Amino acid sequence: MTVEVPLPKRPGRGHIGDGASGLQLGCFPPSRPASLCNLTPAPRPAPLRRRSPGGHAAAAGASSLSHPPKGGRNSVMVNEPRGDGGPTPRLEGSSSGSESSKDSSRCSTPGLDPECHDRLREKMRRRMESGDKWFSLEFFPPRTAQGAANLISRFDRMGAGGPLFIDVTWHPAGDPGSDKETSSMVIASTAVNYCGLETILHMTCCCQSREQITGYLHKAKRLGLKNILALRGDPVGDQWEEEDGGFSYAADLVRHIRSEFGDYFDVCVAGADDQCALGTTGLDAHRVIRHRAGSDRGQACRGPLVCSVEWKRQDKGYHSLRQLVKLSKLEVPQQIKDVIEPIKDNDAAIRNYGIEQAVSLCQELLASGLVPGLHFYTLNREMATTEVLKRLGMWTEDPRRPLPWAVSAHPKRREEDVRPIFWASRPKSYIYRTQEWDEFPNGRWGNSSSPAFGELKDYYLFYLTSKSPREELLKMWGEELTSEESVFEVFACYLSGEPNQNGYKVTCLPWNDEPLAAETSLMKEELLRVNRQGILTINSQPNINGKPSSDPVVGWGPSGGYVFQKAYLEFFTSRETVGALLQVLKKYELRVNYHIVDVKGENITNAPELQPNAVTWGIFPGREIIQPTVVDPISFMFWKDEAFALWIEQWGKLYEEESPSRMIIQYIHDNYFLVNLVDNEFPLDNCLWQVVEDTFELLNRPGTEQETETL
Repeated sequence: MTVEVPLPKRPGRGHIGDGASGLQLGCFPPSRPASLCNLTPAPRPAPLRRRSPGGHAAAAGASSLSHPPKGGRNSVMVNEPRGDGGPTPRLEGSSSGSESSKDSSRCSTPGLDPECHDRLREKMRRRMESGDKWFSLEFFPPRTAQGAANLISRFDRMGAGGPLFIDVTWHPAGDPGSDKETSSMVIASTAVNYCGLETILHMTCCCQSREQITGYLHKAKRLGLKNILALRGDPVGDQWEEEDGGFSYAADLVRHIRSEFGDYFDVCVAGADDQCALGTTGLDAHRVIRHRAGSDRGQACRGPLVCSVEWKRQDKGYHSLRQLVKLSKLEVPQQIKDVIEPIKDNDAAIRNYGIEQAVSLCQELLASGLVPGLHFYTLNREMATTEVLKRLGMWTEDPRRPLPWAVSAHPKRREEDVRPIFWASRPKSYIYRTQEWDEFPNGRWGNSSSPAFGELKDYYLFYLTSKSPREELLKMWGEELTSEESVFEVFACYLSGEPNQNGYKVTCLPWNDEPLAAETSLMKEELLRVNRQGILTINSQPNINGKPSSDPVVGWGPSGGYVFQKAYLEFFTSRETVGALLQVLKKYELRVNYHIVDVKGENITNAPELQPNAVTWGIFPGREIIQPTVVDPISFMFWKDEAFALWIEQWGKLYEEESPSRMIIQYIHDNYFLVNLVDNEFPLDNCLWQVVEDTFELLNRPGTEQETETL
């Protein structure tokens, strides 16, 4: 039996009361020679101030919980057995070897770990056999697009702690199966595809016909969802009303899923404690259990019962707690009332008390040996849940990355292990633009003259937009720009972590909505120096020659391996700087590969046509060499469209049209070049910094402008 802490769901709210959300599972154009024929400087708009040679700019690069009732909300995974009625066996060799079951069954999907592709029920079985406790997290669809964007950011942060899975509730009143950014279906598929999280989608019988439900299931399958929590759901009104041609019980929904989709989905059911005022849900779940166990098809209900921990809106404090108690029709134990009453006006104290109660209760449950995992109803909050998990020692941020880029958990991307480096800081955009691919590069990128990257027409898809609202972006990037140097300063503050002139820290850029990667610290001073001179870096990596794969800064992949990198630098810079850079690069022709392109697609490169250049690779025991990131000339031309557009879409449009600030961003967009440089001699010291220094030395030499204009 499982125990739920504390109050049960309230009716009419999909995020809590969707029918016992207590979870249990059983479960490009051709390259051309370098030329400066089209590099004549364009006239600048009147408001701009020219930077002087060598001038300084700036740079880039829970409230309290009631004691558990005697019973609890239970849920179990309902799976089709094999013909012999026994559990599906694991394939020989699927054991992780030196990897623990805990590592191999984390929520995110390690691209080099074969066990990561196992079904959720198999992951759970391994954890149970090894005695490793797990936790999972429940979320509900928010009401607004900004709320959806915030939730996806929360997925990324909370996913770092190692949940076995997350689940997303089904809100009948919120058009849950639609393509709206706030729908259950879209939130769940985003968690799978863009956040790489093992995800369960709730689905209820409420207010839906058999045909609608079948359509939603087909859509879920197409979107890469493989786990369903089948629920009857709460009535819309006071009483349950049967839907014509629909289902009245979760058992009917489970049977329908199996009939239409076989064993594709891992199916879970849920139950509520008999004391719960919403006991019809519990009865429904138990009916599922009895039905599945006793059916003439020999189907069995199997899988662990997981303790569910529910937060009672600790952020809202005492009055919210009282309201939830009223709705649930449960009594708060007197000893808890005695503690809460004196601190009822102190929300922080109530929250801290709730955390203490939750930690104590969870410790008791885990120590009992009867609970293999804990399922947290987060109510879309993270601080209290994260604190409880940390105190329990269950929050385990793994510094190792399965691959150098963020993976997707969509089944069709399970073999993907190579991507162009350009989207390193925008992995969700890359996944979006390649979502229609039927196959994904595995082992080698290969030569391709026409990778079918989808167009990125909507820069404000909720999972691609900045997490920061417009007001915060203006504070970070400047409410008023006065020159190109104003832009340089933004890049510098982002890289240095120092506040800008208005006292605000720059925590993101249009090309990177996240904090700087750890490996940036290895190049910080060099990046600051070049950005202050107008080399506006948006992507970079240091050269690495055989660091252990366990290295906390540059490591990735399984233990016992070694990783390698070629130095890489990608940046925007002015037309004049490109002129000098091309002169300097003649001295490095055999060592440095480069691609230089403007917004119109004028492409200058010394790289072999259509030939990708591996810039990251790893060697691991018992495996072929893995090369997960490449510089691909074709993909670069698709990336440049996105990279240039971000100047306008996410920065320029913060300002009024025709304003000086908007004109500065527009000028950079129209006249700067996007450049990438690769130093192929990875065992030697990185030469790219010297290339840039030589460029500025040439640029500052008297007569350089006349010299470059004649080439």
